[in-house]
Amino acid sequence: MSGHSKWSTIKHKKGAADAKRGKLFTKLIKEIVIAAKGGADIENNAKLRTAVLKARAANMPKDNIDKAIKKGAGETGANDYVELIYEGYAPGGVGLIIETLSDNKNRTAANVKSILTKAGGQLATTGAVSYQFKRMGVAIFSKEQVNAEELEELAIEIGAEDVIIEEESIEVTIEPNQFGSFLDALETAKIPVLNAEITMISDQKVSLDKEKTLKVLNLIERLEDDDDVQTVSSNLEIDSQMDLS
Repeated sequence: MSGHSKWSTIKHKKGAADAKRGKLFTKLIKEIVIAAKGGADIENNAKLRTAVLKARAANMPKDNIDKAIKKGAGETGANDYVELIYEGYAPGGVGLIIETLSDNKNRTAANVKSILTKAGGQLATTGAVSYQFKRMGVAIFSKEQVNAEELEELAIEIGAEDVIIEEESIEVTIEPNQFGSFLDALETAKIPVLNAEITMISDQKVSLDKEKTLKVLNLIERLEDDDDVQTVSSNLEIDSQMDLS
């Protein structure tokens, strides 16, 4: 999603955030476990560093983070999670990339297909959607909480590809291999971030009317509510003036 699309989505889901805090921790722990397969040293494992910084930003207790790292590194028993990526379409032809971590491939595939079908969407063959996307680090900030000039200077210094300043929000897009360094810099500068993730973004946008936009957002929310789904990326374009209430 574009900057204002992502910001609009965050505002749309904000009301249920507290109720989903436990589920968020579960997803972050799984992300740390998978990342730690590449080594338990966060200084030499960029993927793990990013996952840990996201967990810290969500105020996850240090003990939970440490346990997840040890599990992923094989220090505390088996780690059966595998990464599975599904491609699909939401109503209106919106492309979806659904990234999951699962210990049961059949269950995950069945759940994703069921959620899509019930909402009027469908699974797509591998490559049918993903060719429109590229993987990037994306961080979203509230303009009320940050100094826009300071943030922009920091982002450019780290090597951000793009900084989009909207009426209410700021979005920074940066290459994945630089994302961990950017999050480190934010933490050092005590700059609060609303949302930070390595995700798939697309230049081929799809714009819909309010009714269809809400249907797509609700579908994405239902997908993200599934325990196995880590993140859902789409090429939905949302006008910053659209009232999603």
